[in-house]
Amino acid sequence: MSSTENADRATDTARAAHAPRTADAPRTVVNGGISFWYAQDGLPAPREPLPGDASADVVIVGGGYTGLWTAYYLKKAAPFLRITVLEQRFCGYGASGRNGGWLYNGIAGRDRYARLHGHEAAVRLQEAMNATVAEVVRVTEEEHIDADVHRGGVLEVAYTPAQLARLKAFHETELSYGEKDRELYGARETAERIRVADAVGSTWTPHGARLHPVKLLKGLAAAVEALGVTIHESTPVTEIRPKHAVTPYGTVRAPYVLRCTEGFTASLKGQRRTWLPMNSSMIATEPLTAEQWESVGWEGRETLGDMAHAYMYAQRTADGRIALGGRGVPYRFGSRTDNDGRTQASTVRALREILVRFFPQLSSVAVAHAWSGVLGVPRDWCATVTLDRSTGLGWAGGYVGSGVATANLAARTLRDLIQRDSGQSGATDLITLPWVEHKVRKWEPEPFRWLGVHGMYATYRAADRRELTTHAAQSSRIARIADRVAGR
Repeated sequence: MSSTENADRATDTARAAHAPRTADAPRTVVNGGISFWYAQDGLPAPREPLPGDASADVVIVGGGYTGLWTAYYLKKAAPFLRITVLEQRFCGYGASGRNGGWLYNGIAGRDRYARLHGHEAAVRLQEAMNATVAEVVRVTEEEHIDADVHRGGVLEVAYTPAQLARLKAFHETELSYGEKDRELYGARETAERIRVADAVGSTWTPHGARLHPVKLLKGLAAAVEALGVTIHESTPVTEIRPKHAVTPYGTVRAPYVLRCTEGFTASLKGQRRTWLPMNSSMIATEPLTAEQWESVGWEGRETLGDMAHAYMYAQRTADGRIALGGRGVPYRFGSRTDNDGRTQASTVRALREILVRFFPQLSSVAVAHAWSGVLGVPRDWCATVTLDRSTGLGWAGGYVGSGVATANLAARTLRDLIQRDSGQSGATDLITLPWVEHKVRKWEPEPFRWLGVHGMYATYRAADRRELTTHAAQSSRIARIADRVAGR
């Protein structure tokens, strides 16, 4: 074990020691309030809105991970650039401030890119994602951002025969994409890491880390401003067109206008059906006692997922809680987004049931916070990065829930695309990756997309229930119906 990992564990232990014990913790669930991460770290001091018409070399719409990383890398590469970031609410209001804190090497659409561009192209994309995990950690250290980062890797478990079959197939697929340091575990080895009830196997990759999303976001925003980037908050962009970002307070004109709005893209003029705002929900428990952690294990602080069709994701937080998420109400009619993260009671109950399903010994542990947020889903479920050289319009997103690391790779790719287009540099390896300039059709109009998404997730949940009750060795056939509806 490295000295850094020892220090991380010592810090986590110290924080947990000062947290209230389970028996004394309040039993009231805080619902919404953006997210638990903001409740813990506090809302940021507001930045000034756009004061009127302005000009820049690059204007970035969206103050989340994609927008801020893009500003960071562009300004680092070309300090003379005048870069303006426009944010509708405040930086990190969307998915960047509400996610599960999974910094990992998954990327949406890799298998499709293998079919379209060949296996080796997809391998290069995967290798770039593996390196991205280390790149994010490197920048946090260089910029002195304390984001509770712990590189424990990613553990994905199976607890039914059908899940085990999928897990083994998934493991072999990851090996085929060059991930030779991935490991496959049986029931005993899985329990030695995390004691998930009835777990029959797992797969682990070192290319992952737990982090505190808001601490990363705030630190990144501060680093960007220190470089000289201008950030305007409370400035909704109503329309993007070549060389113009239009807001109620004025228009920013720039040769390059970059759309980095992820799950909120549908609110822009002409973008209603571009990316579907998929809803994901989370809970955070009250702090666990030392005895409860002893019963769970999880000493490695791995991020935790499963092989269910309607999958879950979780982390052991630095202050000794379990933060766990999954799909609640997956989509709101008309591509509407949530009200500051408020979550339905039925979703909170469903997520708590998953917690107890995984860890029955924690049945008395209360949920302290619940929240929701939206993520961007393209029609073919493929993340993309694009710069239209004829218009100067660029965009990145459609991460389908894997954006904490992918946003960083997307930002560095946007940097390279702009530098090539402006003559500041030539072609790079990043701009030849297969997700660059990928085109996808729009989502169906309502009510078809609402019916399709809700039908898809109802089918996935039914498939999971059937696999739990029948203990069949093969995946439920009805899950394949959902895959066809999704277009995955």
